[in-house]
Amino acid sequence: MGTHEGEVRSIIASTVGGVMTKDVGAITGDLEVATCPTKSEGLQVAVRYAGAYEWYTVEGGPIELGKAGGLTPLVPYEFHERIASHLTAPGRIVDGNEEPVSLRGFSL
Repeated sequence: MGTHEGEVRSIIASTVGGVMTKDVGAITGDLEVATCPTKSEGLQVAVRYAGAYEWYTVEGGPIELGKAGGLTPLVPYEFHERIASHLTAPGRIVDGNEEPVSLRGFSL
């Protein structure tokens, strides 16, 4: 991701399970999250290690804004905050281990 109109970024601390990406699997630790509107009225979500260069697409994205639960597309920061909150929530526990969080099944 670069700097695009409507792009919002923040730093989060992942939970133990991390955030699942399409590119490299789960990543953990201090992460930067970026959300950016797509041309098809969606929202692309990417993460990278805080301070790193390379971005990774979060599994389950992009999010269709048509399913945004009453939010207006004019408030990209609100969309971003909901996504960042979701990505910092603990994943399911399976056999004593926390699974990574993704956007699969997520709706705004």
